[in-house]
Amino acid sequence: MLTKRRAVGLAAATAAVALLVTTAWQAGAQEPTAAPAPERGVYQLTGASDAPARTQVVSSGVDVLDEGLDGTAMQVVASPRQADLLRAKGYRLELTGDFAKLLKQRSGPGAKDVHANDFPAGDEGYHTYDEMKAEVQQATTDHAAITQLSSVGQSFEGRDIPVLKISDNAATDEDEPEVLFTCNMHAREHLTTEMCLHIIQRFTDGYGTDQNVTNMVDNREIFVVPSLNPDGSEFDISGGEYQGWRKNRQPNDDGTVGTDINRNFSYKWGCCGGSSGSTSAEDYRGPSAGSAPEVAAIQNWVQGRQFKAHIDFHTFSELVLWPFGHTYDEVTEGMTQEEYDHFKDIGTQMASTNNYTPEQSSGLYITDGDINDFMWGTHKVLSYCFEMYPSDGGIDGFYPPDEQIVPQTTRNDAAVDILLNNVA
Repeated sequence: MLTKRRAVGLAAATAAVALLVTTAWQAGAQEPTAAPAPERGVYQLTGASDAPARTQVVSSGVDVLDEGLDGTAMQVVASPRQADLLRAKGYRLELTGDFAKLLKQRSGPGAKDVHANDFPAGDEGYHTYDEMKAEVQQATTDHAAITQLSSVGQSFEGRDIPVLKISDNAATDEDEPEVLFTCNMHAREHLTTEMCLHIIQRFTDGYGTDQNVTNMVDNREIFVVPSLNPDGSEFDISGGEYQGWRKNRQPNDDGTVGTDINRNFSYKWGCCGGSSGSTSAEDYRGPSAGSAPEVAAIQNWVQGRQFKAHIDFHTFSELVLWPFGHTYDEVTEGMTQEEYDHFKDIGTQMASTNNYTPEQSSGLYITDGDINDFMWGTHKVLSYCFEMYPSDGGIDGFYPPDEQIVPQTTRNDAAVDILLNNVA
């Protein structure tokens, strides 16, 4: 659909911040007095040019909007206290905007409608939870012979987490390689749900007419989970306004809400400085491994399968990442040189088709308790993380216009095929 876009202009935001120098000067004071920083400010952070420095920034609990991988400054959302702590560690932070106000600008006119149950005006091309379920059900109805719809389990708020199997004899567990695609681990990463829906559409509608698709469906068992975080995803668009939400919606004992479910997996949970024990942090790992019901559900379900390969889709940065995330080492416990070289080879092949950057996950920053380390470390599944479009973009990076859905999902067709063709 052709609609007007509401890009968040950092230049305008910076000008607005300049107005935070208040009226004490205008009222006759000798010097201007800076108004308090916003509760959650957007900052340009310089001085974090390598993975260890980025890890230190992330471990402070800030929300990273842009890692600055192209040599520019990182862009983070931080409280005044978090900003002060990072300054004390030697990083330079420049306030450029109020996170809540920038989200409101991105949501556009018409927000906030407490009765709204859709994306902000102009972004309706994205699927809500109910629309996603309907799309998956329709694929099952239209292609009953090659699909089987089931469930991974339920979210904290009781939403079903559907999984669709696509294979020539979908009702039967055949002796064929099983491959898994998961999406929407982080609430605001809605483009990933569209990625999984595109995979479903391509391997169902294309069956019998596209020879390549037909061969893969006949010789593989393909499983697709379009949303691992339905509660957070729905909250992120509540009232028809973007919330910038990342975590799930599980309450914590101190009254805060949310666990980063991609830091809650049991393999190397909380081991290595790649997650936070603070409930207010964006990468809060939860009180124990698998404490998030969404994580417990997918871990238990995976244990009953025999997956050979997996992609978990995220946004954004345009990267193809492979384990391990918890260490900078290539060869370590659970990873031989031969295994690492295989990861790198397939990852580089996939990246050559979509123009993403391939690298070990920890090259970005250290993470622990994530799904890719779990899939490989626990089950020896060839597991990758795709960070999708765009390559950078701050707040707008999480909310690309819906006109980007088709070009950015089809952009990964060849990469998906490479993974499917490299399992046996």
